[in-house]
Amino acid sequence: MTLHLLASCAYLAAAGLALRARGEVLPAHPRAPFLAALVAVDLHAIGYALRTWNESGPELHFFAALSLVALGMGVLTLADSLLRRVSALYVVMMPIAALALLPHALLPAQAPASMGWQIQLHAWTALLAYAALSVGAVLASLMWLQERGLRTRRPSALARGLPPLIQTEDLLFRLLWVCFVLLSLTLLTGVLFVEDLLAQHLAHKTVLSILSWAVLAALLFGRIRFGWRGQRAVRLTLLAMGLLLLAFFGSKLVLELILARP
Repeated sequence: MTLHLLASCAYLAAAGLALRARGEVLPAHPRAPFLAALVAVDLHAIGYALRTWNESGPELHFFAALSLVALGMGVLTLADSLLRRVSALYVVMMPIAALALLPHALLPAQAPASMGWQIQLHAWTALLAYAALSVGAVLASLMWLQERGLRTRRPSALARGLPPLIQTEDLLFRLLWVCFVLLSLTLLTGVLFVEDLLAQHLAHKTVLSILSWAVLAALLFGRIRFGWRGQRAVRLTLLAMGLLLLAFFGSKLVLELILARP
């Protein structure tokens, strides 16, 4: 719990440092947000491992999965910041990660269900795909704000922290390709390793995940074949995110928290 709480504070510190640096022409410590986020991710990962890991594998119930997605979002944000300075992404993503890990930190630990390596591989690829698409959805929303500011010639303070629009769009599509590959692996491992979708209450999750995969496939094909971009890319990214949100956390919310089924 202590490590998780420290990680949450470090996430918020990274967001605060990024917000402060955006107002300075030459920030005194330009890498301070990155270092704070790096500390947060390390504390988060170590805290999760110490709290949940045993011979059966990690916890993957609703709040544990939410914490893992937050960790993935933090890692992806760090990876993006190594390529280019995107302070607005820190300002948005780090507070989300800080809040998402808190329920898992504060609630009592639950014994993880025993899972073979095949199902663990399926679960990990699903969580990574969701984390990648979460970052992509935030980037799509920021890109929408950026385009709106260009049209009205009154960019918001958040949009001013982004790189040029074409770079933001390039970053978005690179993330979408990562998500598409991970989601493809998730569906493939599900077909290979999940024995009975109906008995395990996974039919609706599978259908929604396939729909999300199809939306991403259509968007990426349209990008290559027709040069899709702008508002169409934003809408389809958010649609894919919404479908995956319902597939993963929507089903876990109903089954685990409302119906109390493992």
